[in-house]
Amino acid sequence: MNRIYLDYNASTPIAPEVADAMRPYLAEHFGNPSSHHWAGAPAKAALEHARTRVAGLLGSKPGEVVFTSGGTEANNHAIKGAFFARRGRGHHIITTQIEHPATLQPCRFLEQLGAEITYLPVDGTGMVDPDDVREAITAHTILVSVMHANNEVGTIQPIGAIARITRERGVLLHTDAAQSVGKIPTKVDDLGVDLLSVAGHKVYAPKGVGALYIRNEVELEPLLHGAGHESGRRAGTENVVLDVGLGVACDLAAKEFDTRIARLTHLRDYFHAGLRELFGPDLHLNGHPGARLPNTLNVSFEGRIGSEVLEVLENVAASTGSACHSGRRELSPVLKAMGVSEAIGLGAVRFSLGRGTTLEEIDLVLELLRSKLLRRTT
Repeated sequence: MNRIYLDYNASTPIAPEVADAMRPYLAEHFGNPSSHHWAGAPAKAALEHARTRVAGLLGSKPGEVVFTSGGTEANNHAIKGAFFARRGRGHHIITTQIEHPATLQPCRFLEQLGAEITYLPVDGTGMVDPDDVREAITAHTILVSVMHANNEVGTIQPIGAIARITRERGVLLHTDAAQSVGKIPTKVDDLGVDLLSVAGHKVYAPKGVGALYIRNEVELEPLLHGAGHESGRRAGTENVVLDVGLGVACDLAAKEFDTRIARLTHLRDYFHAGLRELFGPDLHLNGHPGARLPNTLNVSFEGRIGSEVLEVLENVAASTGSACHSGRRELSPVLKAMGVSEAIGLGAVRFSLGRGTTLEEIDLVLELLRSKLLRRTT
């Protein structure tokens, strides 16, 4: 049986168009983009073209895009940078209980430096209530950080509603959009955010590259100090080859946007319907039934352990939670925050579809589950 990849939320393959665009910058155009001579000029031009492409997908100005080493650095820069730049105004940060560790761990680090962090709860679908954000804001609040879409269950947060609240109160709003960029609309003005994180390897670009959108009037303390790269906001010679890859991936996502959403939604719903037909009331959807990423299907097989389900699907790459927690036989922190019981939550499997997923692959997975998992238990 051919291998089937259904773990696109963990990482995406590099798109062929992205790989092709990167090759000239591995050898031919090797110059430092800060050098003012014939070798640096092509690198500088490519870097700024890539910045324009990322900005095009986000609906931002190119100068508001800072290239980073990935989503983790972008989140750290947004959270720590806001704290150090604004701590004269306050020390309070609001986030949620279901954030990625790349948000939660910086917040816990800042607690050691005197920050007060509020970790808001979510409802049974994994959604935060904007009224909880409103009630949590104090005179000392300097930042709210809420992910755009959850990496495990796919629930999309009401960022626009939260933005209206933070804007009224003069509080910065950051969203970790690692899972949403290229899958759902992420225009920064529509969302109303001040800061937004991008991870390249979630959008068919290489690992090791990302971006942080910083609204023009927002001041952050740099995470890395050194020379004046990235307009003084992120020291270190830019990784042109990876930045070019991210730019092409964002341009590709913009061009494929509507067809990609429609196709993935159809495949996800087809898969879900097939699973319901096989498992009936023993199958439980984790996450919001409507406000959910078009590619993400997190379901629990009641009475089973998620890792055991994946053992049956030996040639299928999927996850029992986020990739950062794979292999654990304990309830996912996200599902725990949602109030999912252990009896149901331990049977959770996250299937995340992508650009290369086919209907034939979905049918093969359904047949494997029918022939191997159902037969074993009947």
